[in-house]
Amino acid sequence: MAAALQTNTRLSPINVFPGKCRSLTDHSRVPCRVRCAAASPGKKRFNIALLPGDGIGPEVISVAKNVLQQAGSLEGLEFNFQEMPVGGAALDLVGVPLPEESFEAAKQSDAILLGAIGGYKWDNNEKHLRPEMALFYLRRDLKVFANLRPATVLPQLVDASTLKREVAEGVDMMIVRELTGGIYFGEPRGIKTNENGEEVGFNTEFYAAHEIDRIARVAFETARKRRGKLCSVDKANVLDASILWRKRVTALASEYPDVELTHMYVDNAAMQLIRDPKQFDTIVTNNIFGDILSDEASMITGSIGMLPSASLGVSGPGLFEPIHGSAPDIAGQDKANPLATILSAAMLLKYGLGEEKAARRIEDAVLDTLNKGFRTGDIYSPGNKLVGCKEMGEEVLKSVDSKVAATV
Repeated sequence: MAAALQTNTRLSPINVFPGKCRSLTDHSRVPCRVRCAAASPGKKRFNIALLPGDGIGPEVISVAKNVLQQAGSLEGLEFNFQEMPVGGAALDLVGVPLPEESFEAAKQSDAILLGAIGGYKWDNNEKHLRPEMALFYLRRDLKVFANLRPATVLPQLVDASTLKREVAEGVDMMIVRELTGGIYFGEPRGIKTNENGEEVGFNTEFYAAHEIDRIARVAFETARKRRGKLCSVDKANVLDASILWRKRVTALASEYPDVELTHMYVDNAAMQLIRDPKQFDTIVTNNIFGDILSDEASMITGSIGMLPSASLGVSGPGLFEPIHGSAPDIAGQDKANPLATILSAAMLLKYGLGEEKAARRIEDAVLDTLNKGFRTGDIYSPGNKLVGCKEMGEEVLKSVDSKVAATV
């Protein structure tokens, strides 16, 4: 996984979505990812907000919390965990997807670990009362504009990939997705009746130059710390917003002479991810394209249950979560794969808290557990041992305990 992202620029005050939470003011205006509370002598203490959410979310968060706590304790870290409801769980409790208390706990924390949000139960709710809006509000109001999604085919799981071994083996890419702009947030948007009495739905793909510049800089810095190759994905042959995107990214390339920049249309990128995924090192793209391409990339690795993500702003707590959904069809059955959430906890340590040794402990423990042949159903193949969510977590914990301190 890529080295930790270093950002020092400060954010402007947060404005919470009207009608869902009170307007709040960021009084501290300091980079929260480097703060820690008083702790026992020789130890650092961090406040972690846990947002289990819905479906399998509580199961995978419970496992990841134990792994995070154990890895941290072995590296002199103490965690104060605060668990808060979001999504459907919050709707059932208080009637809104993101209660003010949950947002405040997340905002005041050093880092946020989220499980999953959504479920069939709430599919017919009005839009503002859908569980997924909690994630929308969190990303926007915490201003976590940079979403980092690694997609690596581990040697132990190469045969779980949907692609041939010779195509999948050795794939190691990072998708940098712009997370708080574009068509998901652009205005105007809505559904109305036109002059012919017909309903029409519309959204706006909107990007300002500064939004493109800041995500491009994150991507260039990420590529610089990896293999020095950056592919910017757009649709500049059709979309005006993509024309500006390509113009701004190209202009910034001169500041990073050590990074090789290429451009690719999104339809071609979707094809190339299947045809020859090893050609990619770091990909940067807009919100909607990144949403789609990162899910496509997950299947190259063998399972969406293996992929973590980090959402970062220039200050304040980062948001760390698996990219899989809430999987309500297997919730409560001990079938979920917790490894994506465990690896999200590793990203929390590395990118959110700057604690790379503890992060490496978790990453090594996951590899060790896979080397021993333990598999949940989504990555199972004959000859391995089929385990549930809890047992997989227990095996990772054993591997965390057995490892000497990792070197950075």
